[in-house]
Parts: sequence; structure tokens; C-alpha cells
Amino acid sequence: MEQDIRFCTTPDGVRIAYATAGEGPPLVKAANWLSHLEFDWHSPIWRHWIEDLSRYHRYVRYDERGCGLSDRDAPLSLEAYVSDLETVVDACGLESFPLIGVSQGGPVAVTYAIRHPRRVSHLILYGAYVRGTRARATPDQIEEFDAVLTLTRHGWGRDNPAYRQMFASTFVPGANEEQMRWFNDLCRVSASPEKAVEFLIVNGGIDVVDALPDVTAPTLVLHARGDARVPFDEGRTIAASIPGAPPIPSPPRNPAACAAACAPC
Repeated sequence: MEQDIRFCTTPDGVRIAYATAGEGPPLVKAANWLSHLEFDWHSPIWRHWIEDLSRYHRYVRYDERGCGLSDRDAPLSLEAYVSDLETVVDACGLESFPLIGVSQGGPVAVTYAIRHPRRVSHLILYGAYVRGTRARATPDQIEEFDAVLTLTRHGWGRDNPAYRQMFASTFVPGANEEQMRWFNDLCRVSASPEKAVEFLIVNGGIDVVDALPDVTAPTLVLHARGDARVPFDEGRTIAASIPGAPPIPSPPRNPAACAAACAPC
């Protein structure tokens, strides 16, 4: 399997790297933070996603602004993330396609689906949120969020086992040594410490929960009960608020094991 990496430019002048793999009808994944098109290609965590989702599709994914191979020094916002997706879709010449939103890609995919209902044939949301960490936090959780910002600012990407375990264990719970090592390296190559803090602040303030009833695309919501980054209740809120979305099944705790659940979609 090979991937084809290309670049496109958003209306505000940001270069976005996108990749396609496989042949067949298109399948698009909205970008979420912590990605690198080349590094993910050999990932023990994401490689099987790419293989499975491109088996029968032309699978399109991209690095959002500030991340991976896309321009690193670019302003972040939900509107900018949606613009990135619009630009990539247009660059690929796609008319209608299923859209996948994982984690922070959730509110981006939801917003895009509402604005472009004729283009999104199906919407698949896995481990997604529509309210960022700070937007849904209690006062105690806000204090914890601010502590994470401090740790990220000083420890991001360092080869520090204590920091790596604290951060990676929430993204890839139950990860083996190879997966943990790879995730630590991903932190280093995907974004600078300063940008990582900016991602946390901007993404933490996202709130599109009131827009969910406006989604018209057939929607499947998947969420692991033990998700340490996004509470299971957030997935239930999404499924209950989108018209026609069925109750969510509960795939494995480690997101590295869920591609098989998404592939039939």
C-alpha cells in the first residue's frame, strides 16, 4: 500500500498537507490534533486504521494547521479547522462521501456536515466530543486542566517516563511498550510545546452541542466506556441529540482496536 501526499492552501494562506490511499469510493477523516501523515503511516497505533479504511475506499486524511506536515505557525480555531476540511475536500474534487470524526475531529465533522448536507452521505463519530475539556469541566476539573497546561508547556515531547506515562496513558490506555514509545515520539514530531498548549486551550473551549439537532446525515456514534480523554457520557449526549442516531455500542477501551468497528461504515 502506498499513500500520495499533496498540499493545498486555505483561504487564509495556510498550507495543509493531505494524503490519499487506496481506491474506490471516497472516505474522509476530519483531522484531529496529534497527527503526522508520514509518521502515522508506520504507526503501531494508526497503521491498521489506514490499511482497513483504504481497503475498499479512497481514504483521505490530512494534518490540520499547526500539526504534522501542515504549516505549524497558523492561528487555531474551530472555524479554521472547518476551513481546512473544506479546502482538502475541494482539492480532492469530492462531491459526496462518508465523513469520520475522531476526538477533536468530532465537532469539525459535525459543523461541516451541517454546512454541507449534500456532501456528507454518512457521519461516523468515534470517541468524539462536541464540548471541549474546559467547556464541559467542573471547577475541580478546570484546576486539573490548568495543571495539564503547565505540564505540557514544560514536558511536551521530552523523553521523560513519568510525563510520558501520564499523558500517553489517557490517549492509548493499555498501550504496550512499542505503542507508548511511538506515541511519545509522535508528541515530538507533531507539534511544538507552544503549539501543543495552544491546541489544548483552543480545543478545550469548543462547544457545538446546541448544533447537534441540525445534523441531517445518517450518523453512527461509537465511544469506548473507558475512554480516559473524552467521557462516555459525551458520546451518549451526541447520540441522543442527533436525529436518528442509534444508541452507541461500546468498542474496546484502546482506540487502537476500533478500526474494525468503523470499517463497515
